[in-house]
Amino acid sequence: MSAGEIRVAINSDQDIVLARQKGRVLAIELGFSAVDATFIATAVSELARNILAYARKGEITLRAVQGSNRKGIQIVASDHGPGIPDIHQAMRDGFSTSGSLGLGLPGVRRLMDEFSITSQPGRGTTVTVKKWRQ
Repeated sequence: MSAGEIRVAINSDQDIVLARQKGRVLAIELGFSAVDATFIATAVSELARNILAYARKGEITLRAVQGSNRKGIQIVASDHGPGIPDIHQAMRDGFSTSGSLGLGLPGVRRLMDEFSITSQPGRGTTVTVKKWRQ
């Protein structure tokens, strides 16, 4: 696999599908199990869906990462949308401002091994997650 990163601009539902596919392919190339590849693809899909729902456009970046003695995948979802005024509330199960089930961010946090979010109202949001190969 080439060093570097895969970037997918998120502007439409088709972009969500493309980002999900690229996440799954990269996970399999990195030696993740089929179950973990599905978790990674689901996390990518949820993050991309949030970009489309709240910011209308943004970007998903996928890259292989190396830990002290392990390999993994990092997903960064970034946008320049309205931001999240209350991250703590947004991370609660069942909370949604879009009328959805509210599984997005808490679900992504459960699927992945590492999760961080930064958001500034009026400036955008960046979510960074990592999954390590077992």
